Amino acid sequence: MGEDVDGHKVDRSRSSLLTLRLATITGALVLASAGGANASDDPDIGAGKCQVIKFCVDVGVRDEKGGSDGRAGGSQDGSGSNDSKSECKYTKVDPKPPAEFPAWKGANPKKNDLYFYGCTDGGQDNPDGFVVVPAGQQPPIAQVDPQVLAQRAVDSMTLLGPDIVSPRADGKYTVGIPMWMWVNRSATTYGPNSASASAGGVTVKATAKVSKIVWSMGDGASVNCDGPGTHYASSAGMAQSPTCGHVYAKTSAGSQSGKFPVTATSTWTINWQGGGQAGQLIEVRQTNVQVAVGEVQVVR
Repeated sequence: MGEDVDGHKVDRSRSSLLTLRLATITGALVLASAGGANASDDPDIGAGKCQVIKFCVDVGVRDEKGGSDGRAGGSQDGSGSNDSKSECKYTKVDPKPPAEFPAWKGANPKKNDLYFYGCTDGGQDNPDGFVVVPAGQQPPIAQVDPQVLAQRAVDSMTLLGPDIVSPRADGKYTVGIPMWMWVNRSATTYGPNSASASAGGVTVKATAKVSKIVWSMGDGASVNCDGPGTHYASSAGMAQSPTCGHVYAKTSAGSQSGKFPVTATSTWTINWQGGGQAGQLIEVRQTNVQVAVGEVQVVR
């Protein structure tokens, strides 16, 4: 239901109740008292009296749903464009926890304030934590790393493996006859696919497109194709594909299930820019198909 933040569980689905058990607490800061206790009452506390200090932290998290198939983010429209905006918030912890609370890191609570910093876009990997600020001052403006936003934009995209048209699982192919390989092109299977992510006044836009497809043919051969391949036309006859093809030298009869396992691996190259920076990221996706290859039957 939550994750560790400075040694305490934070439930992101609502305001978080952080509980700190301290031995022999004195002073006026007691929001909830557990009363007298001894070591046998609470195995986590040493001998002596203990009190439970509780305080609420509003982390300002929006209720958003992530993507599917391991991809974080919101909705994806038909244009292949998606936006991811982070909501960042400093929340003052009031009343202040006692000086023994680890987030103070030795600072004097009488001279400092404690803030909780939370930043989320609805995903799981978002920065947060406690910040100590001199009393009466505002917390510092958070520095946003454009490359982190770039990765967040990529994570919000739907990037799939190649949409293979040829070879087909129900096709019949022949030893020595050129095979033409090609794939369909769409925003999610070939690109371009664009998304943006924003936080702290910084917006980064990323555009992804497949830069190459490597075909593992199942017979030990590998074919590198820089594009989607060329659609076969009957007018090409027995010619080899001008962009992406293979010729099998043996049948698939000896393979498991009598077919060659063909794998098409696409490399997505993502160029991003924003926040005064620019860079490139890489993602890899795969699609598999079983291909039957036989010999020409000669009738005598």
